[in-house]
Amino acid sequence: METTRKYPVGIQTFSEIIRNRFVYVDKTDLVWQLTNYAKYIFLSRPRRFGKSLLTTTLASYFRGERELFEGLKIMELEQEWEQYPVIHLSISTAKGQEAPDKLRAKLMLLMEEYVEQYGSNPKEITPGGMLAGLIRRAWKETGKQVVVLIDEYDAPLLEVLHEDSLNAMRKVMQEFYEPLKDSEAMVKFCFITGITKFSQLSIFSTINNLTNVTMDTIFSSICGITEQELVTSLSSDIEHLACINGVTYDEMHQKLKLQYDGYHFSEDSEEVYNPYSLLKAFRQRKIGQYWFESGTPSFLIHQMQHFRTDIMSLDKMEVPSTAFDQPTENMCDALPLLYQSGYLTIKDYDPIMEAYTLSIPNQEVRIGYIQGLLPTYIGLKVADVQMGFAAKFWRALRQHDIQQAMLEMQAYMAGIPYVEGFKKKLKEAATSEGFYEYTLYLIFSMLNVYVRTQVKCVGGRTDMVVWMPDTIYVFELKVNSTAKEALEQIDKKNYTLPYQTDGRKVVKVGVKFNAETRVPEEWIVG
Repeated sequence: METTRKYPVGIQTFSEIIRNRFVYVDKTDLVWQLTNYAKYIFLSRPRRFGKSLLTTTLASYFRGERELFEGLKIMELEQEWEQYPVIHLSISTAKGQEAPDKLRAKLMLLMEEYVEQYGSNPKEITPGGMLAGLIRRAWKETGKQVVVLIDEYDAPLLEVLHEDSLNAMRKVMQEFYEPLKDSEAMVKFCFITGITKFSQLSIFSTINNLTNVTMDTIFSSICGITEQELVTSLSSDIEHLACINGVTYDEMHQKLKLQYDGYHFSEDSEEVYNPYSLLKAFRQRKIGQYWFESGTPSFLIHQMQHFRTDIMSLDKMEVPSTAFDQPTENMCDALPLLYQSGYLTIKDYDPIMEAYTLSIPNQEVRIGYIQGLLPTYIGLKVADVQMGFAAKFWRALRQHDIQQAMLEMQAYMAGIPYVEGFKKKLKEAATSEGFYEYTLYLIFSMLNVYVRTQVKCVGGRTDMVVWMPDTIYVFELKVNSTAKEALEQIDKKNYTLPYQTDGRKVVKVGVKFNAETRVPEEWIVG
């Protein structure tokens, strides 16, 4: 079964996608609603989630490029197709600047194409001054209000969070965005995207009417692909992928759902798939970890280290919206950044308690997340976890042979090739039971096994619970006492009680680790 469908992986320009007949999932009805919703709009979404495509779609719409929209939903909504001057700036190219003066120079360079179109004034010596001048001249020259589209507005600031240069860099960006409010009478529409949420006070100090639609249910699916869109617009692609991989349509659909679905951007929104990963899976003709090809963003790892984030608490947590939907510079932990970056998403909402349940969205994020954290948190090399040990350990678990599984783990941990420079930290950490919880948590997660640590129950907190398709393993870990005492604690505190009605076999495992050798020294299965 062959397909001639072309997938726009890495292509973010709407006009190129349409003209070259790439696959396009029609979002133009939401685009039209967005343009009629408010004058100044801000939308935050994770990286590679279609923000740039949305921005270029808006650019084509406001330029009146009607021919590009033939056959799309917007044709039933838009009647006038009036043309406006558009200033479209992608700030992502300004990231990585080392100092404020270099950032200013880069922002000025970004606007050069519009200087060529609308002219310049030698008095405009700052980025904000140049932007104000461009808006004013475009307005006078065309007689039309100007559309301003700012993509990835926060890119220059993400790498310097909590660094000494942040305030100076933020002032540069604040001066740059200042004309957007001052030029209100000349602006038709202003759309700003980014990953994080800097407060209006610190960045958009004068735009006091900026409408944040990030958690607005109306626009929750404006970026990403919904279940309905997948099984209609992309149904043939599922069928093709299933045929190539020797599975049924329904089996492939389920694999795609587990791997790429699961994002919610409001308390009452549809689930959406990661569009980049989904389309790349179709193009590459196999399921993979595509969102993480460029690695876990360094700014995220830095923030997790800065706040000493407990990675084991992130799988399922109940929090108010103020805990994760808050300005980046006001963070007192890494939770807002984890949510805004797409490593956590909304899984449930309790309207009575006004509490959100956040969790890792899907398998792709879970595995990629663990890959980025293994070297940082316990000094393990990802390749060494994946190769050899993983297959043997997984096979033993699936065959309900916990004895063999623990022998495999013992052999593996005895010869772990830790990341260079981690040994001193490792020696200190190995005396704590928490270190082994981290290690096992990351290893199980790497194997795509659902695991939780410090699980609350009536009798206290279970060190670790592992869910397999037909078995639930309840672990108690010890360093300074015996495996027998660990198993007795499971029984004494009724750690298995919550799982008795689950239907799966429940297996108790008491493990004693040796702080010197850092391996499981003894274990008892009950």
